[in-house]
Amino acid sequence: MKTKKTRPSGKSKKTSPRTGKPASKKPSAVWDQAAQWYDALVGLKGSEYQKAVIFPGALQLMQLKKGDAVLDLACGQGVYSRYLSQRKMKVTGLDTSEEMIRFAQSRSDSSLRFEHADAQAPQALQGKTFDAVVCLLALQNIESLLPVMRNVKRWLKPGGRFVMVTTHPCFRIPRQTHWGWDEQKKIQYRRVDLYGSESAIPILTPPFAQSQSFTVTYHRPLQSYFQALTEAGLCVDGLEEWTSHKTSEPGRRAKAENRARQEIPLFLALRAVPWAD
Repeated sequence: MKTKKTRPSGKSKKTSPRTGKPASKKPSAVWDQAAQWYDALVGLKGSEYQKAVIFPGALQLMQLKKGDAVLDLACGQGVYSRYLSQRKMKVTGLDTSEEMIRFAQSRSDSSLRFEHADAQAPQALQGKTFDAVVCLLALQNIESLLPVMRNVKRWLKPGGRFVMVTTHPCFRIPRQTHWGWDEQKKIQYRRVDLYGSESAIPILTPPFAQSQSFTVTYHRPLQSYFQALTEAGLCVDGLEEWTSHKTSEPGRRAKAENRARQEIPLFLALRAVPWAD
């Protein structure tokens, strides 16, 4: 049964966070502009959260063997592709941004293959199959889920696994979730102002006040992810919720802050496999 969406993202216009006017650039062009900033942010081996939480967690969920063929979907500048290659996987990276692909190629050795294509396009990587497909912190920046999931199903070999990681859609929605402090109970809590409605949220990228470009983060409730996976012929067989690895400096609120970090997940990880025929 399909659920009614009160704010469909597939038809919504992308607007400037400053002017509210429709955006004029395609997502690939915006990520081309942001490529140099993003490359500097994650570098050769990844950001702090990537190295401490996301990369090892996704690797464990994929259950790979040495020599497995892996598609790094929306690979950016190839940081996770390199991580997997160092662990003896045969990796192909795919991204919609030509500039990201150029950075990926310049930072990686010739054993890694990078392809420029839109993950939503039905002709992307025609005839290619993989033991696993992984998509880290990128589905939330892609407008249409179902075409991507259909491609994932097509790309997976029999017995293959798809692992996706997003910021947790229940607790981490730009401008719609916030930390709060209850002075009476002496606890830190997470306030959620929107969850059930799909929404398109423009984000300055790079996140600087003088920046003139932005990407769009698409918030979706959990049912939207499960519905797209199911309709594409994929079945979720693993779900993990990952918390922050950080701790607060000693202080009056440190204990409450550390407790809140461990109780309110930062990332959601799903593993899906093709339905048995």
